[in-house]
Amino acid sequence: MTTQAHVHSITLVRHGRTSYNVRHCFQGQIDIPLDEVGRWQVEQTAAALTDLYVHPHPERRQIVVASDLSRAMATAKAFADPLSLTVHPDERVRERDFGEWEGKELAELERECPEDFKSWAQYRGGELLHGAEPKEHVGARGVEALEYWSRQAGDDTDLFVFSHGSWIAQTVQKLMGLGDIHPEFADVVSMRNAHWTRFVAADMPDGTLRWRLVDYNHGPAAADNGDWGDPTR
Repeated sequence: MTTQAHVHSITLVRHGRTSYNVRHCFQGQIDIPLDEVGRWQVEQTAAALTDLYVHPHPERRQIVVASDLSRAMATAKAFADPLSLTVHPDERVRERDFGEWEGKELAELERECPEDFKSWAQYRGGELLHGAEPKEHVGARGVEALEYWSRQAGDDTDLFVFSHGSWIAQTVQKLMGLGDIHPEFADVVSMRNAHWTRFVAADMPDGTLRWRLVDYNHGPAAADNGDWGDPTR
């Protein structure tokens, strides 16, 4: 990537919990809302992001982008609304399309198509036989979106993108070139609900721009101090 005007940092945030997360279902591009715990999670995450990255830097602005699926939009709005920021929906930030497997529980798929399920679990692409979007394509559209939005402002601005577990995992690997080494995209785990990863920009001596990873699977204190799935504990 050639050096040009770009934002100071990129923060990718996974949406809060949904009923499909609890049931261990493939959500994909089905529009599932946050559940009660998910709504609590995103409030904690919004406050942490604001305290860590907004309030300490009053000189910087923020751009907020989100998948147009409601679970991601609700997570973005929990952060953006108190700061009077606009949320920009972008279909390129949607979750990976899992084809025929969407809406099905892992245990159900293991019974119905054991060989393809095993192939998926071992990163050998069994899900592709059921219409799933290739991981390379997910990462490519993810990086395309990040490159577009990162050029919308200069280094006085932080970019926040609210998306989904598989999208973030594939986009991070594509952005860092890990897919060129391991094309099965098995180098990073999916982040926990309402956790984030963060990159800062580095202008390299050869005139290119490199995004340097400074955090992965970072969450608010409540995620470490108790049961992230039970706000009453």
